[in-house]
Amino acid sequence: MKRREFIKGALGGAIAGGALQACGGAETGGIGAESAAVQTRPRVNWRLASSFPRGLDTIFGAAETLAERVEILSEGRFKIRVYSEGELVPGLQVLDAAQQGTVQVGHTASYYFKGKNPALAFDTAMPFGLTSRQQNAWLYEGGGLELMREVYADFNIINFPGGNTGTQMGGWFNREVPTLEDMRGLRMRIPGPGGDVMSRLGVTVQVLSGGDIFPALERGAIDATEWVGPYDDEKLGFFKIAKYYYYPGWWEPGPNLSLLVNRDAWDKLPSFYQEIFSTAAKETNLWMLSLYDALNPAALGRLIDAGVQLRPFSKEILAACERAAFELMEEEAAKSPSYARILRSWKEVRDESYRWFSTAEKSFADYAFSGLG
Repeated sequence: MKRREFIKGALGGAIAGGALQACGGAETGGIGAESAAVQTRPRVNWRLASSFPRGLDTIFGAAETLAERVEILSEGRFKIRVYSEGELVPGLQVLDAAQQGTVQVGHTASYYFKGKNPALAFDTAMPFGLTSRQQNAWLYEGGGLELMREVYADFNIINFPGGNTGTQMGGWFNREVPTLEDMRGLRMRIPGPGGDVMSRLGVTVQVLSGGDIFPALERGAIDATEWVGPYDDEKLGFFKIAKYYYYPGWWEPGPNLSLLVNRDAWDKLPSFYQEIFSTAAKETNLWMLSLYDALNPAALGRLIDAGVQLRPFSKEILAACERAAFELMEEEAAKSPSYARILRSWKEVRDESYRWFSTAEKSFADYAFSGLG
């Protein structure tokens, strides 16, 4: 489904109509009064910096979806101009731009900035953690969003979930890595906590923004890379260089993308516009995951037809990575009470979710998906 078709759906119309009635028409009962109320609302123009290249129409397109939805719901009075990676700031400086007010909002993966505070990674994904549904459950209903907003307050930012890719692939390798020993010495682009785990296991880790990965892989500066999944990976052309496509992306079972809003800019917004932005952010979150789920199956088929060879990570590698991941989390928790509090909340939701999902979800998947891999 195209983005414009999605955002003009019935849900959006109902939201817009209800919001207009609440803000003008309900007391007077007149269409003219509603129009007058709209005309008295201020015009607001924001800039959004994305960490992603424009050519990736799904992950970058989420920011465009947000902007289009905000403009429609505000009847053209609240506009957000979207800039891709590098147009205003480099992709790995989006948080800084939002914090400083260079832009009013950034769209990014918060684990890019874990060097500023390791707890920021929980806002995106943790190794062997939460799937997209579980991550949304923790953020929206399990107290995760409130905990993360305490962290972002130190950066003068208020955050909103802004998309999810679903469980990612394990990445592209120019040689097979059947054992843990084969991983040692590998040069791999992988950010966030997953990179920390790989580093502990002897991998030489690099963090590169989306547009820099292909050249690094092509010239042999790295031996492997992860990005998202079949649709984006096909667009980025990794299959032209590395033919082994590993799975699963254990470091990102359900990575949340974040909308980082400058707190001063947010506080200046009329409450009506704040509600519009919050609603549009939730719609954006749904849109991205839905589109990836629609596009990835065919893309995987095309990659296989092009000669790509799928490989699962061995149980030996997965077990070693899981041990290292939780060792690293506990080490960080010992250094930071704030991190420890977030980890405790996250683990409680993880344990409960795993118990439930391993019942109905897993039994259905084990039967329905068997023999299709």
